[in-house]
Amino acid sequence: MNPDSKIRFREALGRYVEILKREGVSQVPLDRRARQALGRRRAPAPAAAPAPRPVRESGPVPSPAKASTPVSAPKAAVTMPLSAEADAPAAAIAPEPVPAGSKAERLAVISARARECQRCPHLAAFRTNVVVGEGNPDAKLMFVGEAPGADEDKSGRPFVGRAGQLLNKMIEAMGLTREDVYIGNILKCRPDMPAGAPGNRKPTPAEMKTCMPYILAQIEIIEPTVIVALGATALESLLDTKLPISKLRGKFVDFRGIQMMPTFHPSYLLHNPTNETKRKVWEDLLQVMETLKMPINEKQRGFFLGAGR
Repeated sequence: MNPDSKIRFREALGRYVEILKREGVSQVPLDRRARQALGRRRAPAPAAAPAPRPVRESGPVPSPAKASTPVSAPKAAVTMPLSAEADAPAAAIAPEPVPAGSKAERLAVISARARECQRCPHLAAFRTNVVVGEGNPDAKLMFVGEAPGADEDKSGRPFVGRAGQLLNKMIEAMGLTREDVYIGNILKCRPDMPAGAPGNRKPTPAEMKTCMPYILAQIEIIEPTVIVALGATALESLLDTKLPISKLRGKFVDFRGIQMMPTFHPSYLLHNPTNETKRKVWEDLLQVMETLKMPINEKQRGFFLGAGR
């Protein structure tokens, strides 16, 4: 990061911290880029026996004073004081409140609020579009992903890049269209990246929890029979779990009274395009189809087993 970018990033981060502090937030994790932008300072050794200094609310975590015997720095993530709500379990987060009305009207309220949202100033400053979600307000099946990528940020629509094209094929293989289901993400803004940096980054836990009320409101309004959680990040946010997706996929779990099927994200399939991996995801979707009492023909049952396409 060049000096000018570091200064701008530090200023934006400082404004974000002040906003979160006013909202009662007490703690948020800092990623590597934020730690580099803020810098690290060493605390002077006290005259008495050395003791770790407390974390300050508006500054970086100081390094411990040197002892006579060198001690390796801990590898735990550096955190910055911010909120009680940022540390609240996902199960305790309430949906964004909306007034009465039809499902379409209530979703429109959520969409309008999300498009004006400034709760994460660093994301609001970085985004091109807010990607709220799209689909059938009366959908029985809802797909929830991680966050918009570059293609989604540019278009304002969820899952339109390569992973989205694969998701379209998965939906079509079920005998459905995008207009039959609802598609959304945990985050409504693309996670910010350094200028010119390729790819996308994973949302931070604080970012996900800040944005969670929007997806929870969408789920509450739509009332799907089944939710498909696409990938580990969506699963981590919805269930507040660190268990790997490989351990939980293929089994329905309860999410606030709704059956949820965790499965691999389409981007995972793009990087692991074996029939075995594709079959695992397809078996998850077959269970979803059975739960929704959808017709399943023999060709569908045979996909990726050698007999199907």
